[in-house]
Parts: sequence; structure tokens; C-alpha cells
Amino acid sequence: MAKEKEHLNLAFIGHVDHGKSTLVGHLLLKAGAIAEQQLDDGENKFRFVMDKLGEERERGVTIDLAHQKFSTNKYDYTVVDCPGHRDFVKNMITGASQADAAVLVVDAKDGVMPQTKEHMFLSMTLGIKQIIIAINKMDMVDYSEERFNEVKEEVGVLLKSIGRDPATVPFIPLSAFEGDNIKEKSDNMTWYKGGTLMEELDKLTPPEKPVDLPLRIPIQDVYSITGVGTVPVGRVETGIMKKGENVIFEPAGASGEVKSIEMHHEVFEVAEPGDNIGFNVRGVGKNDIRRGDVAGHTADAPTVAKEFTAQVVVLQHPGVITVGYTPVFHCHTSQTACTFLELTSKLDPATGQPQAEKPDFIKTGDAAIVQIKPTKPMVMEEAKNIPPMGRFAIRDMGQTVAAGLCLKVTPAK
Repeated sequence: MAKEKEHLNLAFIGHVDHGKSTLVGHLLLKAGAIAEQQLDDGENKFRFVMDKLGEERERGVTIDLAHQKFSTNKYDYTVVDCPGHRDFVKNMITGASQADAAVLVVDAKDGVMPQTKEHMFLSMTLGIKQIIIAINKMDMVDYSEERFNEVKEEVGVLLKSIGRDPATVPFIPLSAFEGDNIKEKSDNMTWYKGGTLMEELDKLTPPEKPVDLPLRIPIQDVYSITGVGTVPVGRVETGIMKKGENVIFEPAGASGEVKSIEMHHEVFEVAEPGDNIGFNVRGVGKNDIRRGDVAGHTADAPTVAKEFTAQVVVLQHPGVITVGYTPVFHCHTSQTACTFLELTSKLDPATGQPQAEKPDFIKTGDAAIVQIKPTKPMVMEEAKNIPPMGRFAIRDMGQTVAAGLCLKVTPAK
């Protein structure tokens, strides 16, 4: 079957309770992806569309990454609903790393909150180039243009701090609950001259597909399917995989021939970047591979890092980071504890130039070049060569403490 429209992955990010789930739910309804009957009655009718898990419904919180699809005249979208709660930031990391664009949802009443900042920094580190700012709950501030401009100003300062020009970013005043400016222009805000959310989404540009780079498929899960056998599932980050080719999984070392490729229950001969696929490899069993492994062609296998040099930014850490610190690195689908072997130099955050050689410690707000050693084999690529495979977030004590890019890898073999 031919793929008709181009496809974009969309992350909804922002502080908890700023209305991300409600906005996603109402957007899916307006786009015709769900029927009115699928909504609950009452206050929370939209937000639970994305919350498939019973536990989430009971807690009233978005936990996992729900994937939902909708289409506009121009594109097919997959929504990656990114949770706002701090203990779910790691999902946000694995989710945002798959997004081509992000919609940052900010409550018109609250304005910028700590997680608004954290999610904005993360989206930048994770390479999301396109962002739309949705200033939500305008119905709660009487659709005030003045309040919209105040929040816009506040978010603008944040955008500048990560090197983005606010003039190039769309700001949309909307109400996720009432539906203002989602699909149709709102009569409540005649002062707003920009596009609706759906119009602005259609102005996004699909990512260039990195088809010329080596094949890399980080494994999300491994299933056993009757009649097929072992089926690893993952998203093609770079390169192209064809049926009949030989692939290897690293660091597991298992390899074999690709027997079949499936996407949304259809069989394909070829998979390219952005495709979420399941595939079967001859001779590779369920116990040979696991989440966090990466598939690539045997001729250009994924790099297993013995050590690597990285540039990190400390987002928030209650103390200081010194040599010997061993937090968990989240890179593609892998979660691996890694040790800081050396703090090579501290950087001036504004210019990126070295400020101090071999500092004793780094703390919140610092950027640095560091030497890292994984405690067990993991795949890590140099960000300049294979960008999606060279970005990571560092988590400790239930929060994201830092984020970074791999500059140089010392291979394990």
C-alpha cells in the first residue's frame, strides 16, 4: 500500500495540569480521529482519551506515552503525549527523542513553571527543531489579550535563553476545554490574527529523512509471535532496512537475515527513518536481545562504547557532580548506569568556549566536557555522525539532572 501523506511525530510538552491531555483529546476529536462517544462525561472528558491505563485514570495523571494518530489535509500525525509529572520525565525523554516537532502547552493563568523550563531545555537537547507555543486555558483569564501578551513575553525570554528567536515561533491563544482556536478561529479572541493550532501544525516541515546514514534501530520491546517467531520492535532512526539483508544487534552480538518487516499489521519490503516497525530475524531468539539493544547492518554495526567524551548541561542537581558520580544515562532506548571518569573542562554556557580546565566539580547551570564510562556495554554514537544516537539525558533521584551530546566514542572492540 502506498504511503499517501508525509508523516510527523508530535510531542505535547509542558508543566503538569497545564492541559496537555485535554488539548490532545480535543484535537483528536476535531480532526475526526475519535468519535464523541469515546469521550467521558463531565470535566475530564477530553483528557482521558489518551490515558489508556487504568492506573492513570485512578490517579488522574498521564503516565505512559500514549500514541494516537490523526490527519489533516496535509500530514498524518502521531501524537506522543508527553507526561508532565517529574517522575515521568524519563518517558518524556524517550518520547521527545522521537518527535519531529513539539507543542509546548502553557497555562495562561500560571505562566511559565519549573517544568515548562525543563521540557523546553530537554526538547532542545533532544534535537526538536520546531516548536509551537499553545497558551492554554484562555477561557480562565476571560480571553484577555493583555494576559496572553504577558505569558508570551515570559515564554519569549525562555526561548531566547536556548538560542531561539521568539519571532520565528508561533504563539496560539486557545482553550483546550472549550475548543477555541484548535480547528476553527475563536470568536472570543478576535484580537488574535494568527493561525489555529491545526493551521500552524500544517506549516511544520517534515524532517529530512536520514536515509544516507548507517542503519540504526533502537529496540523498544521484543515479542514472541505465533507463526512468526521472535519480533523485535523499534523505530528506524537512520538508514534503510530491506528484507533479506543481514543485521546485527549490539551490544548483544546476535545477528541474522531479516525475514519480514511489519508496520501497523501490514507487511513491507523496506523500512526507512521514522517508521515504527516489528521485524523478524532468522536465528535470533527472544532471549538473545532486549530493550536498549540497537540493530544495524552487519557491515556497519552499531558502535559499542568502552568510553565516550560528552558535552553535558547540568539542568538541576541538589549538590555537585564530581569524578566517580554514576547516574543512569538514557540514550535511545537504553538505560545504563555510567560513571564520570573525568571533568575535562567547564564551558561558558553563552558561547560554548572552555572556561576552566579540569574543574573539581560541576553544578546546576554548568555546561562541561566530560569523560564517561558505561558500567556495562551500551551503544553510543558520535552526535555529529548519527545525531539521534548521540543524544542522552542523565537521571538520578527521580529527576533529570543533566542532558548531553556524545562528541567522541572509544569503541569497546
